[in-house]
Amino acid sequence: MISFEGQSFFITGAGGGIARATSLLVARHGAHLALADIDMAALESLREEVRAIAPAARVSLHRLDVADSQACRDQADACARQHGGIDHLVHSAGIYPEKLVADMSDEDWRRLMAINLDGTFHICRAVIPHLREGSSIVNLASVAAQRGSYAHAHYSAAKGAVISFSRSLALELAPKTRVNALSPGIISTPMTKALLAKNEQALLQNTPLRRLGSAEEVAGAIAFLCSPLASFITAETLQVNGGLYIN
Repeated sequence: MISFEGQSFFITGAGGGIARATSLLVARHGAHLALADIDMAALESLREEVRAIAPAARVSLHRLDVADSQACRDQADACARQHGGIDHLVHSAGIYPEKLVADMSDEDWRRLMAINLDGTFHICRAVIPHLREGSSIVNLASVAAQRGSYAHAHYSAAKGAVISFSRSLALELAPKTRVNALSPGIISTPMTKALLAKNEQALLQNTPLRRLGSAEEVAGAIAFLCSPLASFITAETLQVNGGLYIN
């Protein structure tokens, strides 16, 4: 059995589907939570869900735009003060806009990179002073990093860089902290709603398991990477995509 009894998780993008499911799962297994997002209403709602299933869990809420370097430092410091340190960072904050390269403005490119790539650097750097012995970081990448994605070239590029960054960070933080990336495929969440409305059948045909993934299935893989079951796994990218990666 996995246990996170007494351990603290700092989870960014916590109002989103995958991060929300991860928060609930690790809370069930004893974790305390620092939940970060720009949407405070979503965080308040999530805190109530956590309290219903894990009344003993300490839960702190942090308004955070990961594109803001100083805000990342401030909220990492606040998390460490409230929870006595950080055992696990699950970095899930990101955006998924659709735009062809020919139509993409400099601002379109920079905005996505500021959140999806710079934000990864900002938050990982911010937590380093607070990470405990035996800690872990899981950065959310995407199958788009390996396959590419039509009308999402900026997203694919950023997620490819997240994978490379995570490998390098794993070298720097070992042996105290393990760092891995996780690449979801097509997961049924609010973030993929527009994509599925256009291409669901084609995506299912390219997925050997012939179905969408759930946020809970990705959360299980994240919990595994943070747990002692993955104690000899670092600098890895775990594919959670129903086989979409191979097609």
